[in-house]
Amino acid sequence: MAQKLAVIGMGQFGGAIARRLTEKGSEVLAIDNDEEKIEAIKDDVAYAVTLDSTDKRALDAQNITDMDAVVVCIGANFQAMLLTTFILQELGVKRIIARAQGSTQRCILEKMGINEILQPEEEVANNVAEQLTNPGILMCMTLPDDFEIIEIKAPKAVLGRTLGDIGLREKYQLNLITLLRKSEEGYHIQGIPDAHTQLVADDLIVIFGKRKYIDRFIEINR
Repeated sequence: MAQKLAVIGMGQFGGAIARRLTEKGSEVLAIDNDEEKIEAIKDDVAYAVTLDSTDKRALDAQNITDMDAVVVCIGANFQAMLLTTFILQELGVKRIIARAQGSTQRCILEKMGINEILQPEEEVANNVAEQLTNPGILMCMTLPDDFEIIEIKAPKAVLGRTLGDIGLREKYQLNLITLLRKSEEGYHIQGIPDAHTQLVADDLIVIFGKRKYIDRFIEINR
């Protein structure tokens, strides 16, 4: 059975989320107070409604509490985002995911009891910073408690060696998530490679661990 999800705020970020969720098979309700934005997305989602999300009755009339989750993507009006989030809590929505712009907004949402918070600008900034300071890093996902998941070109010093010989876990306290190998058609995921897998030129590795250990692995094996 498809998940029933609502996305409130059809800016560039919210619209992208709504479309992606639909592509993945979810039944999406798109909400915005701008009729033009709703017109632009109505053919890409299951339902699209123009309404003011700070109007409790209007939200309740959309059976918002029946949704498996509601994503609040209002970016331009912080007051409207907070009020919408508060109303969703009052109505008893089972799962609320909210967008924050900056540490102050995140702190307020956390004090409201919102545990799932999106910060796309911060994630983009982290990725750009990582790519500029470490050109080998292709993707970086920052996690709580100084953990990260990164996708990186296999460093020169480890090429021709097996994963067992490199000893990511034993020597660097890192975990390999997967390996991507280049072919004529592009890169393909190799599943979970075993200790006998040998790294070759152009391999991409996705690893998980503390930031300091990731930095150490990159520095030692440049």
